Formats: sequence, C-alpha cells, structure tokens
Amino acid sequence: MMQHLIILPVLLPLLTGVALLIHRGGALTLRRTANVLSTIALVVVGILLVAESTDDTIRYYALGDWQPPFGIVLVLDRLSALMVMITSLLALGSLLYACAGDDEQGSNFHGLFQLQLMGINGAFLTGDLFNLFVFFEVLLIASYALLMHGGGKARTHAGFHYVALNLLGSMLFLIALGILYGTMGTLNMADMSAVVPTLDTADLGLVKAGALLLLIVFGLKAAMLPLYFWLPRAYAAAPAPVAALFAIMTKVGIYSIIRVYTLIFGEQAGPLANLAQPWIWWLGLATLALGAVGVLSARDMRTQVAYLILVSVGTLLAGTGMHNEAALSALLYYLIHTTLVSGGLFLLVDAIAQQRGKAGARIVQSRTLTQPATLGLLFFAGAIAMAGLPPLSGAFGKALLLQAATTAQQYWLWPILLGSGLASLIALSRTGSTIFWRASGEKTGITLGPLRVTGTLMLIGCAPLMVAFAGPITAFTQATAAQLLDRDAYVESIIARDDTGGDA
Repeated sequence: MMQHLIILPVLLPLLTGVALLIHRGGALTLRRTANVLSTIALVVVGILLVAESTDDTIRYYALGDWQPPFGIVLVLDRLSALMVMITSLLALGSLLYACAGDDEQGSNFHGLFQLQLMGINGAFLTGDLFNLFVFFEVLLIASYALLMHGGGKARTHAGFHYVALNLLGSMLFLIALGILYGTMGTLNMADMSAVVPTLDTADLGLVKAGALLLLIVFGLKAAMLPLYFWLPRAYAAAPAPVAALFAIMTKVGIYSIIRVYTLIFGEQAGPLANLAQPWIWWLGLATLALGAVGVLSARDMRTQVAYLILVSVGTLLAGTGMHNEAALSALLYYLIHTTLVSGGLFLLVDAIAQQRGKAGARIVQSRTLTQPATLGLLFFAGAIAMAGLPPLSGAFGKALLLQAATTAQQYWLWPILLGSGLASLIALSRTGSTIFWRASGEKTGITLGPLRVTGTLMLIGCAPLMVAFAGPITAFTQATAAQLLDRDAYVESIIARDDTGGDA
C-alpha cells in the first residue's frame, strides 16, 4: 500500500469530486460528510508523505508502469510532500468554515472543492511540464466555478478578468512547452535538467525564450508584478472559504518557479544557468513594495487581506531570487506561515462582516460586534503574524530571510521588507481600531458558530504553533533547501535507475 501513497493526493479528491458532482442533488449533510472525511484523509496522507520524505530518498510513481522519461510520473521529495500537507491543512480549515452555511449557495460546491484539490496536489507532485499544464487547467477550471459560487455582479466582474487572464496564460504555457519540446525532445523535468547543459549553441536562443515564457506564466499564477492586478479584485469578491483556499493558488506559481529554475535552469544549466534569478529578485522586491502600498490604501478588509497576500508573494519571490540555501529554507518556513494565516484571515474577515450589518467588510465605523472578544483576539493574532511582529511566526520567517541576505542584497531587502511590515502594521492597526474600538450601538449580528470558529482558529492558530515547533520545522526546511539544490540527486533518482527503482 505504501508504494501507492504518492498517487492518493490526486486519486482521492478526483474520485470524491466526481462522486459529489454526480450526486450533487443528494442530501447536503451527506455531501458535507463525504467532503470533510475525504479532506481529513488528505491531511493524513500529507503527514505520511512528509514522514516518508524525511529519509531524503526521492521517489517516483510511474503510471501504467511506463518508466521515465517516457511515461507520466509523480515525484515525491521533501518539497512536494510539504506542499501537499499545507494544501490539505488549508483545505480542511476552509471546508469546516464553509460547512456552516456558505456551501448552501450552490449544489456543486463540494465536488468542485475536491477537484480543485486534485489540480493543486497534482501540480505539486507531477514530474513533467506537460502534466503541470494539465493540472494547472484542472485547478483553474474548478477555481473559475468556485469564484462564481453564489453569483453576484462583483463576482461576475472579477471572474471575467480572472478567466481572461488565465486563458492567456494557458496559451503562453502551451507555446512555451512547444518550443521546449521541439528543441529538447522531452518535457520530463529530470530529463530536461540533464539535457540543458548539452544543448547546441543554435538551440540556446529558443530554449531561453521558452524558459522566459514559462516565467511569465508562473509569474501570472503567482501574481508577480506586473501580472498581479487581477488578484485583489478576484480574492476580495470570492466567497470566504474559496478565498481562503485560493491562498495556496499563488504558491502553485511560486512552487513552479522554484522547481523549474533550480532544477532545470539552475547552477548546472551551462550557458542558461540562473537564467531567471535576476528577474525574480527585482520583480519580487517591486511586488513587495507595491503590495504594501495596496495594504495601506485598502478601504475594505477583504481587499486588504488580498494585498497582504501580495506582500507575502513579493517576500517569497525575493527569497527565491536570493538563490542560496539559507534563503530557500527561510522562504519555505515563511510560505507555510503566510499560506495558513492569510487563509484564516479571509475566514475571519467574513465572520466580522456578518456581525456588522450594512457596513460589512468596509473599514468604517459601525455597530458593536456580537462577539468582540473572540473576533478581536483572532484578529490581533492574525494581524501581528501577517505584519511580522514577534513573537509569532511572521517575525521568525522574516528574520530568517533577512539573515540569509548577502551584503549586496541587504541594501535592498532590509528596507523594503521592514518597510512593508511597518505599512502592514499601520494599516491593520487602523482597521482593528475602527472595527473594535470605535464600534457602537446594539449587538444584532449573527453569532459565530463552532464550525466557523474551528476553521478560523485552526488556520490562524498555526502562527504560535510554528514558533513553538520552530526547531523541527526549520530543520525540515533546511533539509528541503539542500535537496532542492542537489540537481544530480534528483536526476539520478528519476532517470538513472533500473526498471525496479520506481513505483507503479
């Protein structure tokens, strides 16, 4: 059974999602139960995959026993296992919140939710670029429908831009794949990594063009400047559980950048070595700076959290552009923190909006919340975590990144990263004082039920837990960073082994 564990994060949500779509007219309680149980099983699978990856063996699963580089393979290493586990934890928190009533707005919510997880997990596990494209399309099609869940003018408007831009991204992705396959004869990432250093000089220009096209595609998915303008409106318009799950969507783009530009176009890529790092570094810093401006200018809590995600995207991209082992380790720690806490903030903002009447999520003075103590405590924890204040995980992750910077990088990273933290602190302090301290009037809002509290607390509560367990978490991220930079080990594990080396 253990040799088939790698395919379960794809197979389990696929089967569950199809079954839920077929029986979308069934009892809501049964659909909720099936979705929750499937997601809990994914959490268990994610934990098992992380445990299995700790021996530093890179494993692959060859579908149909077609061995790489010719068949479809799923690859398990420390990074892919970590991303699957983060996805499952975020999904469980979002789903518990949705089961309190948000899922009632459409009959297909639960099936689409599982298909979204299938696409995300597949993107993290796939070992070749064409199937990365396939899983991108699966997760995007599901996200189109989830974004429109419940309908409304704002969601329709945001959804149109989201769909149009991602269709353009898909077209560029296919063009890039055609260029790379035509020049290299393979799309298996391990095989491409071995081929790139041996390319003829005549092919270098085409391969470079294909690689930079991929950077545009992944930058669009990650919401990298200047390709991020779709994100604030789309995330602010989405239903809260969907927006929370979307917190992992930008990380799919960042994961793809890390994977492709360390494995295929990394240190050992000959003339194309470190092809994208300068672009990623400067565009990451620019995304970070302009995201901070967006946080300050936001007049709606949902939009503010969306811009906080852009700040985290810029931070992660800058860490990727630093291109050293310490920076990779630090950004992985920060990635866990920002994905879970920002997802929890989307849920919390929705809960606050439901207790404020007509004011909703707007940052204006309104009536007193029904549960000011509970929501205030959660908001305080989430705000200081996202702003990067001690003693929570945001401060720890940023400190690791600052420490990893070289002398030349410090001149740019320190003022921009610390300045974005100050901007976030000012903006969130203004929001908190407006919502909690300047509120007045009768309490008439709905009470936050146990499912909503559990889902929100589960995600925001990761901030103190990540500090409490910072030792083992950083040990894992350091080993993950070392494994990422060991290109030869990855290639030899996938390509240079006999037919009995893989799982089928």
